[in-house]
Formats: sequence, structure tokens, C-alpha cells
Amino acid sequence: MAKPLSLDEDRLFPAEPRVKDVARALYHTVKGLPIISPHGHTDPAWFALNEPFGNAAELLLQPDHYLFRMLYSQGIALEALGVKGAEADPREAWRLLAQNYHLFRGTPSRIWCDWVFHEVFGLDVRLEGETADLYFDTITNALATDACRPRALFERFNIEVIATTENPLDPLTHHKAIRESGWGGRVITAYRPDPVVDPEFEGFTDNLDALSELTGEDCLDWQGYLAAHRQRRAFFKQMGATSTDHGHPTARTADLPGEEAERLFNQIKRGGALPEDAELFRAQMLTEMARMSLEDGLVMQLHPGSFRNHNAMLFNRFGRDVGADIPLATDYVHALKPLLDRFGNEPDLSLILFTLDETAYARELAPLAGHYPCLKLGPAWWFHDSPEGMRRFRRMTTETAGFYNTVGFNDDTRAFLSIPARHDLARRVDCGFLAELVAEHRLEEDEAFELAQDLAYNLAKRAYRL
Repeated sequence: MAKPLSLDEDRLFPAEPRVKDVARALYHTVKGLPIISPHGHTDPAWFALNEPFGNAAELLLQPDHYLFRMLYSQGIALEALGVKGAEADPREAWRLLAQNYHLFRGTPSRIWCDWVFHEVFGLDVRLEGETADLYFDTITNALATDACRPRALFERFNIEVIATTENPLDPLTHHKAIRESGWGGRVITAYRPDPVVDPEFEGFTDNLDALSELTGEDCLDWQGYLAAHRQRRAFFKQMGATSTDHGHPTARTADLPGEEAERLFNQIKRGGALPEDAELFRAQMLTEMARMSLEDGLVMQLHPGSFRNHNAMLFNRFGRDVGADIPLATDYVHALKPLLDRFGNEPDLSLILFTLDETAYARELAPLAGHYPCLKLGPAWWFHDSPEGMRRFRRMTTETAGFYNTVGFNDDTRAFLSIPARHDLARRVDCGFLAELVAEHRLEEDEAFELAQDLAYNLAKRAYRL
């Protein structure tokens, strides 16, 4: 007999009854707030075309590296799951997930998925081998209805704004189509320049040529290259962008004199850069991007500390984003100093720092954000976008940086339906943390209610200038 699936109303709240009561009261004031999703990897084509999603595997399994990386770790081939366009029967791919769903016990993926299954599709039995077909048919049939088209789900989830992420070579055709459609949903872009600022990014030199063709600037000339970035940033801003996003291996910055920066660019522009030259160029470009952000007002996001595409075999076979990005130890105090020496005291600059290295929270990030006017801390991200990760983030940063040098919560997902699930989880965890402070008489209850609103909604909207 299939086991029941139910979501406890007090899930993720502290167990102590008095603290739980406060957490529950706080949560009820924020659970219905609109969703601000300022750092997404959702596909703008979904909202431009508003076509039905195909089936359960295509929507929920194949784009979600949190799911298929776990399955791969247990010996299940990505080809069998249909990842990255590999040919696989979607029902059989889904059955593999169902048969191995026990692997996700205790993980945030289990929390997100169960929320989607229960709240979006009304399923009341657990996913397992014997319910695989029930799930696949229920979800796939629902996706064929107008109520589950992308725009309808956007409105159902009460999303106020979602920012997708595109690189400078993207013509933003789908964003134009969304604007011209007359639909009221706010889907904006964010400027992610990695393919044309990272000399180790595959196709870097070809990307510079493409950027030259797109902008009419000579991107093999240092000044022309910088002018091309300014032009594309202006276009992205015209298409709604309020932020940039930088996924560098480290947080290193540099502030080279103009002639030295130009010589460095001339060394790397035609490929074959030494690793130390590539790292120095990325470092210099972070400072150049900060300079441009002071000019155009775009908020910077820095996501360092990931060894991208660690599994060379999978990268060669499938390309990027197949769950093989692994966290690295990251330095911020020394790495950011050149940029902060130049721009750190500028209140008009906004640089949001993220990390995969939790050891840096209390030692480096909270003290930095608690001092420099330009810095804010992004919440627990990626591997730490989880109940324990969120709690550790609050416990390790609040005493030094406070709440108001952080930016609330932003989701980081390619799985559209998990966005409301992630925000619900974050709101519950934050309300539980605030309730503990109230119970310990470290925070007044009326302040906790104000903070709950800020953490769930106001801080993200303000930080991203939305």
C-alpha cells in the first residue's frame, strides 16, 4: 500500500513548544507575501512563448542538477535520465527517480519536491517505485492544462518579479517578446559576463569576436572592449536588468594602472593565457565592473568559490551544469581589498557577496559587510540553500553584520516549480530563528514581526533595486 504524503503545518519550526508558537505566528504574517526572485536560472522562453511544459521528467528532473547529481552519485547514468538532451524515455527516466527517491531522505531536495508534489499537483501518496506511473501521469496530464502554463503558474505562485540570467552575447529576444505580449508578469534579465571576461571560459576568443560583431566595437582593443561592455549593460538595463552576476573561481580583485591593464588584455585576448594571467584578468574585470556599476547603477553579485565542471568526463560529454561544480575554500579579506580600496566607501555601489565556504561567514564576510557601505551578504547559496545552511548563515553573520547588511532570500534554481517551495522553506527557517531570539529575550516580539517581513520580502526588493 502506498504511503501517505502530507506536509506538517509546523515543519522546520523549532521543536520547543513556546518557540514554535512564536515561529508559527511570525510565519502566518509572511507566508502569503509576493515572491521576489532576483537571481534565477529559469528560461525566459517559458514566459515568452507560454507553451505547456512537456512532461514530469522534462520539467522536474532533467533541469535540476540537485536531483540528477544525487542519482549519478549512486551509479545511474545521466543518459538514462535524459539530461542535456540525451535520448531517454521520459516515463522510464521518471521511474528511475521514483525508485531511488529514498536517496533524498533528509535533503532539501526532498523538502522542495514534496512541496511541489503536494501543493501544486495535489498528490497525497509518496513518490516511490509503485507510484511512479501515478505521479508521471498526474503531473504530465496537469501540465497539459492552461492552469499549468508558465504564466499561469507565475501568477499562481504570487511571483512579483523574477530575474533570469543571460550573457552579453544574448540578444534577449524572449525578453523583448514578453514585453511586447502585453502580459503583466515582470520577468527581467541580469548581466552575466563570464563568457567574455574569463579567459578560461570555453570559446573565449570566439566570444570576443562575437561581442565585436554585436556591438560594433573592436573588442580586441582594450578601450573598445570596455566600451562594448558598457553598451551591452545599457541594453540589458533597458530590458529591465537591475543587477550583474559574476561567477568567478575566486573573489580576487585587482586595480591595475591603465597601461598595465591594457598590456594584460593584449596577453590574453587571443587565447592561451597562463592560469595566473587569467586569474589576474578576472580580478581586474571585477574592479572594472564595479566602476561601471557606479556609472549605471546595476547591483553587482559575486558568486566565487566553485571549481566548475570538476568531472572532466561529464563536461566533455554534456557540457556545463551537470552537478559537478564543487565548493572551494575562499578568501575575501585580501582578495577584495584592491576593489574596496578603490570603491569600498561608495554608498552608491552595491556589491552582494555569496559564498560556498561557510568558514568565511563569521571570520571574513560578516565583518566586511558590517563595515563597508558598498557590501551586502547574500544568503546561503546552492549547497547551503538548505534548512541547516540557512540557520548557520543567520547564526554566523547576524551578531556582526546584523540583518540589514544581508539581502533576505534569493533562490538559485533551474527548476521553476521549486521557487515557491524554496521561499516557503526560507520563510519558515527565518521565522524559527527569529522566534529563538524572542524566546531568549534577545529580540522584542514586535521587532521580530517587522524583521520577518523584511527577510521575506523587503530586503531583497531593496537590495536589488526592484
